[in-house]
Amino acid sequence: MGVDKFEIKKVIVATDLDELNHVNNVTYVQWIQDIAKLHWKELTKNLEEDNCVWVVIKHEIEYVRQAILGDEVTIQTWVGETKGVKSVRHVAFYTGSELLVNARTTWCLLDSKTLRPIRISEELKKVMNII
Repeated sequence: MGVDKFEIKKVIVATDLDELNHVNNVTYVQWIQDIAKLHWKELTKNLEEDNCVWVVIKHEIEYVRQAILGDEVTIQTWVGETKGVKSVRHVAFYTGSELLVNARTTWCLLDSKTLRPIRISEELKKVMNII
């Protein structure tokens, strides 16, 4: 089975930059969360009821190259290892074919009413295209 990637593009604006005039690390973390939410919304658009919520329990980010004002950045995400209550999501940032940032984020699935961890069902694994 191939990995289904979800992709968005961003053009770097002044508010994305830090004092060194490259994309702020906090901005990358926000984009990691943003694309994860967008991807989940796309994956679950045909579900009758989405009674769960994801929370981050771990971020691992490797900064390879800098992005600067005006750069067009492609952000790709895909779901990795998923078992129990946890799922790993990968995010890669590129300008053209140049890798900027590699990220791996571990998420925990919670029941939206109780906010307690719940096992990732076979149905959700199918929606996530991992089985």
